[in-house]
Amino acid sequence: MCGIVGYIGPKNCVPILIEGLKRLEYRGYDSAGIALIYNDSSEVIKTKGKVDELEKMISNKNLIANLGIGHTRWATHGEPSMINAHPHFNKEKNLFLIHNGIIENYSTLKKILEKEGYKFISETDTEVLVNLIDRYLKRKNNLSTAIRYALNEVEGTYGIAVIYKNEPDKIVVARKGSPLVLGIGEKENFVASDVNALITYTSQVVYLEDDEIAEVYSNRFVAKNISDKEIIKEIHEVDIAIDEISKGGYAHYMLKEIMEQPESIFNSMRGRLLIDEGTAKLGGLHGFEDRIANSERIIISACGTSWHAGLVGEYMLEQYTGIPVEVEYASEFRYRHPIINSNDTLIFISQSGETADTLAALREAKRKGALCLGICNVVGSSIARESDAGVYIHAGPEIGVASTKAFTSQLVVLSLITLLIARKKQLSIIDGKRLINEIQKLPEYAKKILELNKDIGKIADKYFNATNFLYLGRGYNFPVALEGALKLKEISYIHAEGYPAAEMKHGPIALIDDNMPVVFIATKDAVYDKVISNIEEVKARKGKIIAVASEDDNQIGKLVDHVIKIPKTVDMLTPILSVIPLQLIAYHIAVKKGLNVDQPRNLAKSVTVE
Repeated sequence: MCGIVGYIGPKNCVPILIEGLKRLEYRGYDSAGIALIYNDSSEVIKTKGKVDELEKMISNKNLIANLGIGHTRWATHGEPSMINAHPHFNKEKNLFLIHNGIIENYSTLKKILEKEGYKFISETDTEVLVNLIDRYLKRKNNLSTAIRYALNEVEGTYGIAVIYKNEPDKIVVARKGSPLVLGIGEKENFVASDVNALITYTSQVVYLEDDEIAEVYSNRFVAKNISDKEIIKEIHEVDIAIDEISKGGYAHYMLKEIMEQPESIFNSMRGRLLIDEGTAKLGGLHGFEDRIANSERIIISACGTSWHAGLVGEYMLEQYTGIPVEVEYASEFRYRHPIINSNDTLIFISQSGETADTLAALREAKRKGALCLGICNVVGSSIARESDAGVYIHAGPEIGVASTKAFTSQLVVLSLITLLIARKKQLSIIDGKRLINEIQKLPEYAKKILELNKDIGKIADKYFNATNFLYLGRGYNFPVALEGALKLKEISYIHAEGYPAAEMKHGPIALIDDNMPVVFIATKDAVYDKVISNIEEVKARKGKIIAVASEDDNQIGKLVDHVIKIPKTVDMLTPILSVIPLQLIAYHIAVKKGLNVDQPRNLAKSVTVE
């Protein structure tokens, strides 16, 4: 979950590293550092805190180097501190390493190294790895060979970049379970954990696969597998504009990404609707449609917000295709010896396409012969490459740690998959066209909801001092309640719980008093009357009620303290709209509390470790 960046070439790498780290800071912001090699000298500068702190330290120094690596950390082993910050180095301070991932057997390796006289100053697993490489470097006298020998002893995950003062013409990188990409320039090359760090300088990238090592020189690169066999790598063209990863005049990335949802929702469906045929066309699933339609079971596996999207997908697919669907936390799925059959279809959802648990679950399912589909946002990501087939959501870069536009785009893609498979089964062309008609309206409906931003902000102003929130919904809107509660927890640090509204009587109702804000998703759907009964139960106990309701509902305002009206659509698509007010409530409460919305404490954007 940390950010890695490196440069080798004719330019001064220091500003390049700093800019790259700023673009990667959403991947970790506990500490930051750089290591440089220049004129037979080397230097490490690192600090606790954010990249801005590192930049201040560097501004007083006249540093010029053509080779360097940088890192922004999300702590796993060892608390955030200057000593635990990367880069780490050996005793001679001529070997420098940055690392994303977890070395699971670091304790065993550390004991072996300590017996051989190695000393350790940090609490990190990364310092063990750099000293393990140093051990082999002293024996083999070649950096790449030493790294290869060391990694053969490592259990766990890693994305590493290493520089060595005695071999100042290269950066050596390696990957297993943690993303790494090479940026190919004109007589200069780059390395990073995310293409966002590179797009200022190049659009040509090479994605490393697991168990691959690359030597990166200023004018070329050489890729090999862990067995030292050379590999020919394909160069990909990345199509991301700078303005897509800037704030665009908004106070926060999160607000920008919420406001981009009319466009991102449209991009998720663009070119994929066959209106005359009442179905969808998903190029990434071409040739697999019948196999999916004939599945005995569909399993959706994901984490966090993507898991909530999967829960909505379960309602969609079961209602319209008649195929049984299960939704699994990827972190649990991979360890409980799941029963997977060859006639099952598994769908793996991940914004980054690098989520460690989801990727591991995918690999487990592939070993058991099931059809594995990916739903991802990041082109070229691991899940996208390793799935049998899949669909990109085309939401555009999402920098804010709390996912917003990716969630609604995931729901759009799930609705298109549902439409496609339902038409292969029992859904009529007339009903297919009706669904398409409603899907096409979603961008305009989202725009209409976003016009309520100021009004929603005023509601949030009344509750930012609350210590607990309860979010309730039924049917399609139960996962929305879970997602609304998660957004509030993530960025405001207020305890919030999402619950099926009917289950409130089985425990959470005991919490309700006149200090408890309760958010109901109460749109006019198949269970509307039941939700109204649940609202009455909360009202009887003097709870403060905020309702997300349909725009044609003229009665609910009499029952609740605040109502946010959204356009009416078919039940299947309602979550795409009903979640937007909850995103805005969370955002405005966090801003009112003076918190860092884009970089909430203890969280990072792409969870590439367990």
